[in-house]
Amino acid sequence: MTREETTMKASDGKANILALGKAFPNQLVMQDLLVDGYFKDTNCDDPELKRKLTRLCKTTTVKTRYVVMSQEILKKYPELALEGLPTVTQRLDICNKAVTQMAIEASEACIKKWGRPVSDITHLVYVSSSEARFPGGDIYLAKGIGLSPDTNRVMLYFSGCSGGVAGLRVAKDIAENNPGSRVLLATSETTIIGYKPPNVNRPYDLVGVALFGDGAGAMIIGSKPTRLERPLFELQTAIQNFLPDTEKVIDGRLTEEGISFRLDRELPEIIENNVKGFCDKLLGHFGCDDIAYNDFFWAVHPGGPAILNRIEKKFDLWPEKLNASRRALADYGNASSNTIVYVLEYLIEESLKRKNEGQDCGHELGLILAFGPGVTFEGILTKNLIV
Repeated sequence: MTREETTMKASDGKANILALGKAFPNQLVMQDLLVDGYFKDTNCDDPELKRKLTRLCKTTTVKTRYVVMSQEILKKYPELALEGLPTVTQRLDICNKAVTQMAIEASEACIKKWGRPVSDITHLVYVSSSEARFPGGDIYLAKGIGLSPDTNRVMLYFSGCSGGVAGLRVAKDIAENNPGSRVLLATSETTIIGYKPPNVNRPYDLVGVALFGDGAGAMIIGSKPTRLERPLFELQTAIQNFLPDTEKVIDGRLTEEGISFRLDRELPEIIENNVKGFCDKLLGHFGCDDIAYNDFFWAVHPGGPAILNRIEKKFDLWPEKLNASRRALADYGNASSNTIVYVLEYLIEESLKRKNEGQDCGHELGLILAFGPGVTFEGILTKNLIV
């Protein structure tokens, strides 16, 4: 290693997020136009279901989303818009290709921002709840971006909305326990795996239609950054908890018709009732449990506006604390494991804007949070290195 590549400063070996990247499919859906298009594509004319979806599209606060589903796909696979047909083979054929392509594009964007060659990546953590195959998507991603066969790989499948932060926790452990390592974390998701026509017996399906989006995200994680790297966040400590007897609250099953997915109405309340104890435990691990919660920045996976509202209420947060999460939800919808990448990008954007305007860049310490099946809580205490 040359003198220019020596570490930037003394470090205790904590992992850093060194770069972020994202990618999306070509179809951009405007929320205002979604209802008519969805009912036309599925040949449904139920006025009550249409009114219900119209209401949901407004309450989710989503403005735009990217999706893999297209007229071309529906023309090739018209059975996807019909009720009760075994279509899992067709769905997986579409999903496996789509998530690989998006993961490749997000990873390449991330590596370009990182500024080091792909050959310097030593580990890969791959996250998806939108595919099922073996070998898994990690192999196809590694091949697509030219990773070395020596790259150590880990896959996290069907972690849902908490998958991105779970993957970041795993990448943190790898980076801190393998000196000199550089970990590529890639997440990729598409809703085609669960696309269904509206059905009066499944009104909860409409929540997903109004809320979820497709895309991919990527991060490079490593400790002791070199002078050629520009660290964004330092990951201090990470924990995971699951809540006993809540397995059915976020319920997804792979069937012959694709994934059947259901969110319990009580999910926002369950998160509200347990999130403070979880965050207190996270801060206790770091020894900063005496800091007020408004003295942190917040990077919360935007599972939906109800979850964000409950968290804001529980901690009595200032409204601007969840700006990045609300912006990500409005612009991309709930893109499952990917969304935390988009939230972190908005946090960086806000910090740089304040810095360029000569303002206080904001709080140095922050919380990265996500909630997924289990019900599982993922949390990372992090330090903003831009401030």
